[in-house]
Amino acid sequence: MAQFGSVCLPEAFLDVMREAMPAGLAMNDFIAACQRPLRRSIRVNTLKISVADFLAQVAPYGWQLTPVPWCPEGFWIERDDEDALPLGSTAEHLSGQFYIQEASSMLPVAALFADGNTPARVMDVAAAPGSKTTQIAALMQNQGFILANEYSASRVKVLHANISRCGIHNVGLTHFDGRVFGAALPEQFNAILLDAPCSGEGVVRKDPDALRNWSPQSNQEIAATQRELIESAFHALAPGGTLVYSTCTLNREENQETVRWLLARYPQAVEVLSLEALFPGADAALTEEGFLHVFPQIYDCEGFFVARLRKTASVEPLPAPTYKVGAFPFTPLKTREAQAVIAAARKVGLEWDETLELWQRDKEIWLFPQAFTPFIGKVRFSRTGIRLAEIHNKGYRWQHEAVVALAGSDNPLAFELTAEEAQEWYRGRDVWPQTVPDADDVIVTFQHQPLGLAKKVGSRLKNNYPRELVRDGVLFSAPV
Repeated sequence: MAQFGSVCLPEAFLDVMREAMPAGLAMNDFIAACQRPLRRSIRVNTLKISVADFLAQVAPYGWQLTPVPWCPEGFWIERDDEDALPLGSTAEHLSGQFYIQEASSMLPVAALFADGNTPARVMDVAAAPGSKTTQIAALMQNQGFILANEYSASRVKVLHANISRCGIHNVGLTHFDGRVFGAALPEQFNAILLDAPCSGEGVVRKDPDALRNWSPQSNQEIAATQRELIESAFHALAPGGTLVYSTCTLNREENQETVRWLLARYPQAVEVLSLEALFPGADAALTEEGFLHVFPQIYDCEGFFVARLRKTASVEPLPAPTYKVGAFPFTPLKTREAQAVIAAARKVGLEWDETLELWQRDKEIWLFPQAFTPFIGKVRFSRTGIRLAEIHNKGYRWQHEAVVALAGSDNPLAFELTAEEAQEWYRGRDVWPQTVPDADDVIVTFQHQPLGLAKKVGSRLKNNYPRELVRDGVLFSAPV
């Protein structure tokens, strides 16, 4: 077991890297890169704010932002106040204006949308915690439909929280082993991202002990699972659609060989789309096949692998699943009922377009993307769209996720809070604003971003921020 500083790099692993690394790269540079702290990076969420407006807004902070070459919304970030204020406690992060995302993890989505690709139905096979799903949603401009799947039950909640924070409403969440989709949803998607589970050889800069239990045998076992996942994803992909396969590992067995296995299995139905022109400088990590094999020293980021494939023809379907999905517990609202909900929502500044439809379950009213309806009855969804309201005897109780997603930045009921008032709001406390609003119901905002719906009670605004989201500690630039 070789130890380089705080980083564990097994000798057998280094042997594998010597074989995998192109001739133009040096092993000493690789080892040195693995020992350097990982640069932090963020991605601007254009569903909330444009890149130009974001840069103007944070300019007074003194943040050093360096563009990520393969993602126009991505930036490496350096901050003098990192120790005093965690990046996740900044106002811009709390309101969903940016996502903390490793730069290399922006590559797969960039590949998925390369060359003007505009898919309407997308599946993210291994979606949590949500960096790539939210990136996909922003590029789709909240249109169409994204099936975001996560195998780990504990991570589904985190995935939903990030989707909600970013104001996304075109996502359906599932909780399955990704190997089910090829049979359950044959040829249903225009684009599929399979960021496959892997040995994680590329993340040692973030986790120095990531390789402590590494072994070639484990790589082989993981690769076997990856082959099953990529075949399932390929069956779920419609002819003409794009499949991006990616990992955060570096050995060939989990990367090139997995893709070659698929090419050999379906030689008449799949082709490689080269990533040579994905961004200026992509040739530094380009393989002879047209894949990107990103060693950490090339772009000073995590190690990564990305392949882009196109399905050129249908293939024989997998055996149809024998399980029963169960009855779908929602019914679409009738026209008159829908009109009443729409009218009431408008009174509190919530509006949506025709791509969203109203559905009801018991006393709950939901907004589902139209593009979701063909999937009803095919698989069981944990959550879809956004919960708009709960019905009660005095009308509707509007939900926080709906306000964040639908209120917009120029809402007529918007009531801008001061920084101190916004901090109180995030801490779950009622707010006594310096100037009392005229309306009884207002959408409280900060930096013109909706934080929630508040009811005026005398001279205070009653806080309805979800208890599970309440924050403590330092927020923005103010002390506790």
